[in-house]
Amino acid sequence: MENRKVQEPYPMFGPGSELFPASPEMPDGVRSVTWPTPETGYMMNILPDIVYQSLGGTDQHLQICTPLDTLFIPVDLTEKRPLVVYVPGSAWHQQDVWKGVDKARYFVARGYIFAIVEYRPSDIAPFPAQIRDAEAAVRYLLDHAEEYRIDTDRVALWGDSSGGHTVVSLAVERPELARCVADWYGPMDIEQMSYYPSAQDHHAPDSPEGYLIGQIDVLENRELAQKTNPLNRITPELPLPPILICHGPMDNVVPFNQSVRLYEKLRECGKQTLFYRVEGAGHGTGGFTSREALEATYAWIDSHLR
Repeated sequence: MENRKVQEPYPMFGPGSELFPASPEMPDGVRSVTWPTPETGYMMNILPDIVYQSLGGTDQHLQICTPLDTLFIPVDLTEKRPLVVYVPGSAWHQQDVWKGVDKARYFVARGYIFAIVEYRPSDIAPFPAQIRDAEAAVRYLLDHAEEYRIDTDRVALWGDSSGGHTVVSLAVERPELARCVADWYGPMDIEQMSYYPSAQDHHAPDSPEGYLIGQIDVLENRELAQKTNPLNRITPELPLPPILICHGPMDNVVPFNQSVRLYEKLRECGKQTLFYRVEGAGHGTGGFTSREALEATYAWIDSHLR
């Protein structure tokens, strides 16, 4: 019978232990790469499908992402943390609420609470239902700040595509709800979208913009379309939170000009803004899939919430 070395089980590592040791094993042919390490723990807890309101016989949900306390990376769960409220893009139709989890992980690893908002789709409830729902979601989070350990003085809004339109519109209507906003390639003036190159129709009744205003033609209902345009409500007197804009010049869905219009209106009214033209990027493609895009957005938000 083969003699085997008898050894004691490795002792467990408890809370407060030294950094967990890396394995010394390195088999021949294995390639070693180093991934960037976040400043704090990388574990994330997801509180799924939290109902923040019920309207029309349906529930609207939040996916709330928080730091996770583990044996190896202890986290003080009693500490109040800044909050990012994220509205994913969906052409104002039904959203994929899990779309923002990669973004959530990046922020939670740096000590944030990250909440992903579901709103009523435009085929069920046209504009301004999406803005009303986003506002209700933020107010729910503020009302439950003690439960989720949210610092109510440090709240940011972030959205991409139609979610960008939603968060900018909400900031214009309720500037007191957030300290800053991040808009990734959001449409703003839907009446003008058909006059720029695009791979998508933007004015027919069955277009995303047509659905937004009640499944009617945008260019035949310009006055109604302009009610969805947040630029019309931005004035020098409006106490608007700072707005970050990111857009790719090769966007074939939301014309780059939509962000140019927002940027120029903000500057004209003396508002604080920063605009990143993401060279070579399309609609959420190219540079928007990079760590650099997340880092630039994090840096903007963190500079206003810390």
